[in-house]
Amino acid sequence: MIAATIQKNDKKAYWLIGIFSVVVFTAVLALGKFKLDVQPGFDIHIFAKINAFVNGAVAVLLIAALIAVKNGKYKLHKNIMITAMLLSILFLVSYIAHHLLAGEARFGDLDHDGMVSAEEKLQVGAARIAYLVLLATHIVLAAVILPFILFTAYRALTSEWPAHKKLAKYTWPLWLYVAVTGPIVYYLISPYYT
Repeated sequence: MIAATIQKNDKKAYWLIGIFSVVVFTAVLALGKFKLDVQPGFDIHIFAKINAFVNGAVAVLLIAALIAVKNGKYKLHKNIMITAMLLSILFLVSYIAHHLLAGEARFGDLDHDGMVSAEEKLQVGAARIAYLVLLATHIVLAAVILPFILFTAYRALTSEWPAHKKLAKYTWPLWLYVAVTGPIVYYLISPYYT
């Protein structure tokens, strides 16, 4: 195993992780209320493409990290997981930028008027329900997973391997689900961007 990278201080860690998680959650919730009225001079949906790519990369990294740890390559596992976390920060910045500049897109909004009429709902059919279920699970798990990722990382950085392993059994598959469904959500909603 690897030696501790940081000194254990559960009280401080709980506060920092809790505050950071609440701030991120609040910022993401607030995105639905704001849209900047600026024209940056480039396709603002490039951020959504970046998000999809980053989510896909994180999914690949999570699988690679699992393989590394199963093969006893703990230093490689650590480096891969840190990279996945850094990419997740890039994702968050890009996600915020996209939503501030583009606002919300609605699945099935064929005429791009910001509303989904009854006729449009009929045209897209059951795909809309499937999309909304996928989106809901993606959003809920993305909101819930952040503190678990941070606590799992904290337990690793303090070399508390049994606690890290116990948390990772739940954190890893949920994070992987969020990372995999991110590009799928993008693929499904991108035709409705204005």
